[in-house]
Amino acid sequence: MQIALFTCLADNYAVLLRDEATAVVALVDAPASEPVIAELEKRGWGLDLILITHRHHDHIEGVPALVARYGAKVIAPALAADVLPGADRFVKEGDRLQIGEIAVEVWDTPGHCADHISYHLPAEQVIFVGDTMFTMGCGRIFNLPPEMLYASLQRIGALPEATRIYSGHEYTLSNARFAIATEPDNAAIAARFKTIEAMRASGTPTVPTTVAEERATNVFLRARDVAEFAARREAKNRF
Repeated sequence: MQIALFTCLADNYAVLLRDEATAVVALVDAPASEPVIAELEKRGWGLDLILITHRHHDHIEGVPALVARYGAKVIAPALAADVLPGADRFVKEGDRLQIGEIAVEVWDTPGHCADHISYHLPAEQVIFVGDTMFTMGCGRIFNLPPEMLYASLQRIGALPEATRIYSGHEYTLSNARFAIATEPDNAAIAARFKTIEAMRASGTPTVPTTVAEERATNVFLRARDVAEFAARREAKNRF
């Protein structure tokens, strides 16, 4: 499997996946059409599938133009049917799909919003989590109980340590600063902050991360219970 991560809009990421056995290409989230088209043309790829993680406009705005240009099939969360009524398939927890020969599991990962799903590729040890989890962070909670996002994070964090986590935004410097303020005695966070600073200074994406890295340095995943998680998420909103 080939994976191409690239920026869209101000700080969004989109990801292209290509199954080398069949040349089937899938896009995870479509913040805008122009950068996706540019990446596809650079690589000489077509586009067969668009996998949407959730309803927010900065993850779906490129869909109509990409469908018109490539005839790609759209796979969307079942609870987002009202904003993506033309999707070809609506999926939810327990559903499975294929990117060529690559098997994909659909996970319900609500909390950032109610319809949020993630796409887990178990054989490749990769998961695409949209705005549920970020490198050293997590999504905002919009009018939902914090238990939902906490449970989603804990589920992702229970995957094998080598699993690569692809998220939807480059928020890591802000997340790292908050992590240091939250756990000032955590040596792993302090060390990672220096690494993140250097990566961003050189324009290197901090996505993907790994489950092992997040267990050590993501203060939202590290929260001991829902109450601590909720307090940390609220503190980050004001940070």
